[in-house]
Amino acid sequence: MAIDLMGFFGSASIGVFSLATEKIAIVPPQISKAKIVRIEECLGVDVVKTTIGESVLVGALASANSNGIVLPSYATEEEMRVVKSAVPDINIMIMETKRTAYGNMILANDKGAIADPRLKEEDLANVSNTLGVDVVLGEIAGLPYLGSLATATNKGVLAHPLLKEEELRLLKETLKVPVDLGTVNCGTPYVGMGMIANSRGAVAGFVTTGPELFIIGQCLDVVKDK
Repeated sequence: MAIDLMGFFGSASIGVFSLATEKIAIVPPQISKAKIVRIEECLGVDVVKTTIGESVLVGALASANSNGIVLPSYATEEEMRVVKSAVPDINIMIMETKRTAYGNMILANDKGAIADPRLKEEDLANVSNTLGVDVVLGEIAGLPYLGSLATATNKGVLAHPLLKEEELRLLKETLKVPVDLGTVNCGTPYVGMGMIANSRGAVAGFVTTGPELFIIGQCLDVVKDK
């Protein structure tokens, strides 16, 4: 178990460009082989290189857990083929809505999911069927962008420091793991934009500080490499 630090395209907001589950990590094709090897070693999964909707904003546009992946309407057949080749049993859902940033709108692990309150009932049903978990509506710090405001694994949730008490209870009850508050990238509260993680490790933006790494390690039950 470990925590690594890196950047993509010169940015510390690596969660915007990538995502991770217990089975795979997905990054844009431009990410170097050296970084891919580090991600694979840290998270203990194979890395899949693809765009989403021909965009490098993989983490913002897609939401996934071990069971499935939710994609915007303009995701391509080739992108779906690449993901399916890596995980043959994965459920893939193309959401035929005007909304696109499902990575920002859904916070999920393998035990549950919380979604943007603006999603319609039929959309929630599709997300639930795809991810194989119950989905409820909720917010973090009074905001609907749950996927950008927190990172969830099967061991814990690290969330925006202004998380409200009722929101904390909902996270615990739905995702069925402990919840803690923290930041990444030297004080950024948009945790999900600044890191990716699973139950084996975490990769955070390169300006994440020592105290932030300590909280990440404690909350997600991963440790910083010596």
